Amino acid sequence: MHPRSRSARARAVIYGAVLVSIPALALAAHLLVTRTPPAVSAPLAPVAGSEPLPEQQPAPSAAGLLEPAPGPRLIQGAILDAARKTPIRGASVWAGSIEALSDAAGRFSLAIPGEISAPDLLIKAPGYELRRLTADSATETVELRPRTIRAAYLTYYGVAEPKIRDRVLDLVGKTELNAVVIDVKGDRGLIPYRTRVAAALDAGAQGPVIMKDFDGLLRSLRERNVYTIARIVTFKDPVLAGHRPDLAIIDARTGKPWLDNERLAWVDPFREEVWRYVIAIAQEAAAKGFDEIQFDYVRFPTDGRLSAAVYSAANTSATRLPTIARFLATARRELGPTGVFLAADVFGYTAFNANDTDIGQRVEELAPYLDYLCPMVYPSGYHLGIPGYRNPVVYPYEVVRESVRLMRQRSQHTAVQVRPWLQDFRDYAFDRRPFGAREVRAQIRGAADGGANGWMLWNPRNDYTAEALLPKTAALRRPGG
Repeated sequence: MHPRSRSARARAVIYGAVLVSIPALALAAHLLVTRTPPAVSAPLAPVAGSEPLPEQQPAPSAAGLLEPAPGPRLIQGAILDAARKTPIRGASVWAGSIEALSDAAGRFSLAIPGEISAPDLLIKAPGYELRRLTADSATETVELRPRTIRAAYLTYYGVAEPKIRDRVLDLVGKTELNAVVIDVKGDRGLIPYRTRVAAALDAGAQGPVIMKDFDGLLRSLRERNVYTIARIVTFKDPVLAGHRPDLAIIDARTGKPWLDNERLAWVDPFREEVWRYVIAIAQEAAAKGFDEIQFDYVRFPTDGRLSAAVYSAANTSATRLPTIARFLATARRELGPTGVFLAADVFGYTAFNANDTDIGQRVEELAPYLDYLCPMVYPSGYHLGIPGYRNPVVYPYEVVRESVRLMRQRSQHTAVQVRPWLQDFRDYAFDRRPFGAREVRAQIRGAADGGANGWMLWNPRNDYTAEALLPKTAALRRPGG
């Protein structure tokens, strides 16, 4: 959820206090991958398999004994920060659909079933570049290069309009920006390129904007080493809700899809068919070459006649939290083998609220399944202020720093990094003050001092404050630049 010119004031956030635990994610059926693999010292290469366990031995046939099935091959190694030569905790190692995580010493152990030929390995950690290796070419240690993302956002319409797109990409070429966030499924459920997802075509998610050479744009960005983020609006989807009312949140007064204050319909987060629809679009974006999938509106609604909203299950904190967490767990499992990083946009107030903010977002439950938590820390969005700062637009540095600091503190049990959305648009909630270079720069400093790993700028018109950004030459001299 991000500010829009007519509806931002209506988005309220409710405080509360309830803790909800969620069941652990069931991983691949043929392999239980622990989140703290034992320390090992063997090289990152296949290790000869041990003899099959008795239960793995095939039964004799009438024709005689069959050849025993090959045992699992073990791939072990360590993952280090290429700049500091220090271990990376929580790095993901994917071999097909199998994932292992590195421990505090940076070490991991990955068991590959014997019947699977040596797969390519994907090794990634938030805040670092992705590496692809083959098991045969791997070495004892793998070093990942740090990468800090500083992005600007391109809307569904902006990415297809050459003047707007070129204006933003010109900033990426000349300033410290090194990434773009592009609407792949925008606020109105529409996709800006020719999709091959059958369900999206059936729903009418194609058009009115169709960028003819979208693949060429992504190819050009890769050649320029620009990191690309696919923004996918998750449960706010008037296209799918209109096409499939059985998947929509229903208005008890009308029996039709329920509408928020923007008069836009939502789909029901409890419906797993909705999850499959969203993940299919994300998989297509990953196949096109996006570096990251970022889910927005991955929550329950906050505005509109909430008392009239009817779901397929009881809407309580005890059901909301596990639902959003299970969706992200499913997305991680399905998208992990593609090598994309996974992110979710969350309300800034989730850093402060002990409950789920009545929308199914609580840091502790979401963080284990994400590479990046992306709080929307716009000072204008804190309608009640934060502790010690009643008027947040006067204190952009303090608001951002404290929000990021608390979110990092609450997610430190995982490897997730915090990369916030920053405000580069006029205040809409307090005194209508413009946010110029001073305010944007204050937020950038607040993010860094709070411990963020990069940041993203939001402006609904894609009109960014160039004066707030360092020149490219200065940015390249920084670690992870």
